[in-house]
Amino acid sequence: MTTRTVLGACPHDCPDTCALQVTVENERVIKVQGRAEHPNTHGALCTKVSRYPERTYHAERLLHPLKRVSKKTEAPAFVQVTWAEAIADIAAKLKAVKDPQAIQPYSYAGTMGLIQGEAMAGRLWNALGAARLDRTICASAGGAGLAATYGHKLGMHTRHFAGAKLIVIWGSNSITSNLHFWTYANQAKREGAKLICIDPRKTETADKCHQHIAVLPGTDGALALGLMHELIKNDWLDQDYIDRHVDGWDELREKALAWDPERTAATCGITADEVRGLARDYATIKPAAIRMNYGLQRVRGGGNAVRLIALLPCLTGAWRHESGGMLLSASGWNAPFKNPNLERPDLLAGRAPRMVNMSTIGDALLAEASPEFGPRIEALVVYNSNPVAVAPESPKVVKGFQREDLFTVVLEHFMTDTADLADYVLPATTQLEHLDVHTSYGHTDVLMNQPAVAPLGEAKTNTQIFRELAAAMGLTDPAFSETDEQLAAQAFTADIDMDLLRTQGWQPLPIPEAPFANGGFRTPNGRAQAAGADYVPNYESVASAPELAARYPLAMISPPARNFLNSSFVNVKSLRDIEAEPVIEMHADDAAARQLADGARVAAFNDRGRYVATLKVSKRARPGVVNGLGVWWRKLGLEGSNVNEVTHQRLTDMGNAPAFYDCLVEVEAA
Repeated sequence: MTTRTVLGACPHDCPDTCALQVTVENERVIKVQGRAEHPNTHGALCTKVSRYPERTYHAERLLHPLKRVSKKTEAPAFVQVTWAEAIADIAAKLKAVKDPQAIQPYSYAGTMGLIQGEAMAGRLWNALGAARLDRTICASAGGAGLAATYGHKLGMHTRHFAGAKLIVIWGSNSITSNLHFWTYANQAKREGAKLICIDPRKTETADKCHQHIAVLPGTDGALALGLMHELIKNDWLDQDYIDRHVDGWDELREKALAWDPERTAATCGITADEVRGLARDYATIKPAAIRMNYGLQRVRGGGNAVRLIALLPCLTGAWRHESGGMLLSASGWNAPFKNPNLERPDLLAGRAPRMVNMSTIGDALLAEASPEFGPRIEALVVYNSNPVAVAPESPKVVKGFQREDLFTVVLEHFMTDTADLADYVLPATTQLEHLDVHTSYGHTDVLMNQPAVAPLGEAKTNTQIFRELAAAMGLTDPAFSETDEQLAAQAFTADIDMDLLRTQGWQPLPIPEAPFANGGFRTPNGRAQAAGADYVPNYESVASAPELAARYPLAMISPPARNFLNSSFVNVKSLRDIEAEPVIEMHADDAAARQLADGARVAAFNDRGRYVATLKVSKRARPGVVNGLGVWWRKLGLEGSNVNEVTHQRLTDMGNAPAFYDCLVEVEAA
């Protein structure tokens, strides 16, 4: 018996980007743990990632290339083929596409790694001149809001929340989706800090806070303006910080003065006293820190909501203290250290292919050729994503994937909803089987993941699959022969010590402890930008669409189920057993008005579709709002659907992102 330990990094779409310690016994992974030595992981992992061996050695793991032999509207049927046959056929079909813009890559954050993500894939698409993908599905509204305000996606250090005396957790179920931040928040709480949670849902995090403010979905920007109103009226501003470090204050001040507590409360569905009390706490309990997360920006006005909230610490001068300020994303701190040429944009050779938004893939796959759109999509290559489950308005997504004239290739670990509709499914390695390097959007370390075991079955790395496709398509540029080790060496600038990264597993970036104590935002003039920020109401709400709300009076949000990560881990039985079944949470008053009982099978529906789940009458839902916890694979849900059956493809005010939580439905017995 031989036992060894391998250093790794969590690849998933989570701000924590944990450093892993992988125990291998007789060339089989038996345990995955968080590294105690890593300051941001401190030995703890979420339940999901601690089950990574179960996922890697899952009985349904894809281990061989598969070719479709059934129609896409029929039950999926595949036969095993050799890699040589699969690569040759795929390459031939891609080469046969006359306009390379009709080849559409589709990928996201199934891995956040720089190597297995886009390093080699991006090279192939650039060399071909394939369509580009606007990767908007998670965070681009908030990212655009931060960039418009601070110049980049920047924030305070997570560890400094431990020193705050007031922590406002805004649009984040941190216990579920940001575990290591919660450790610092809990430390601050034990030392006397006040914790306030702002969220339409009474989350597990809200349970642990001193106060929960249950705003209506999409009204966070209005609440921020209401807080500014009180800061102005009570002279709670740091006027010196504003004068030195904020542009556009006069315009913002005039807007905020129109949002008195009564107007704010009526818009947000809370009380005027809650507005006044929150403003008083934020202004007088110092240092005050805000932890936003991406839930609040998944509405029409999401970008502006982030802008307004991000301006609050500028108005009170909270940035002067290392434990004051705000964090939504820290990914902008990584930008100077990442190699912008890793994906070899020079291979485009001056071409500018069209851009397709991943959040409107349903419409894009159904679009005919036109001067505005360009050629009809003829080939689709999906990796690191499961769009049939996660993209909005899934009835259209499914219809697009079912096109018999669409050639679809999916790189996957399992037969997901998307893989079921592929022409070829290619088995990819998991994080335990390949090399990768990672940055983080929740802390400021870079990490390396070493392969712990050899690839299972015939699985190949994403990089190797794209190398082989490039070779089969006759692409001979040396860029396609570089190894993963060579790619990793190119991923960062010389400021990153790759030897240290290999031996220690992580390296901290040199970021100031109180980054904006003296201004210095990443804007052209170094000042935070307030001009243009405003409240933008939802597409679908009682206030903005009263005729629609008369038919569909309930707002639906779709936060993640605690034991899933987007659509990852849904097929891990031990985790799915904890979740039990798809659930819609509803307040008792709304359930009684519809004569619906706890545990009943119900359908949430609107003009776009119908989603069937089990009703949970719960105090976690506020009146007028239902919570469709997701994202279940459609085929593992009830009646073959998930919550995206009812979401729409309209985009946010900034960042062209999906407005998942901007959705009206009605609920009835199924």
